[in-house]
Formats: sequence, structure tokens, C-alpha cells
Amino acid sequence: MVAKRVIFSGRVQGVGFRDAAKQASLSFDVCGWVKNLPDGTVELQCMAESSSELEAFLQELAEESSVAHHIQGMITQVIPPLEGVKGFRIER
Repeated sequence: MVAKRVIFSGRVQGVGFRDAAKQASLSFDVCGWVKNLPDGTVELQCMAESSSELEAFLQELAEESSVAHHIQGMITQVIPPLEGVKGFRIER
């Protein structure tokens, strides 16, 4: 398993970003969550069996999704595998 934490910046709140992330996740074998942060960024933590599957999901979100043009920056870091996470959800 490989897991990543990604912080998206730009106009990523109030534009359907979390819904777009959840929708994109349906096309990939990934699990995790996405949530708005108080500073106006969006945090996504996700995990997949292979790094190629995880990268394809992140690329889809960052380059092909309906909200891709709102992303101005991405800070990505590898994290330990997420425990007890099934599916992909929007955190409130």
C-alpha cells in the first residue's frame, strides 16, 4: 500500500472540489478522504495498492477534473498507510 497527503491551494473551496474528488475516486481503486481546511486550502489523504493507481487518481483530479483549473498549487507528501479507511469520503 502507498498513501499520500496532498494540500491543494487556489480557489479550491466553494467550487465543488470535494465532490469532484469523490467523483474522480470512483474511477480508481483508491480509498481515503478529502476536507476543507480553515486556511482556504483542501486536504486530501488517499491510499492505493500501487503507486501508479494513486498517481493516476491524483493526475485525473489535478489535470482533468471539472475543478482542475481552480488548483494553483499542490504540496504532496508520502504518509504511512491509512488505517481503518474504506472507500472515499468527504470529511466535514
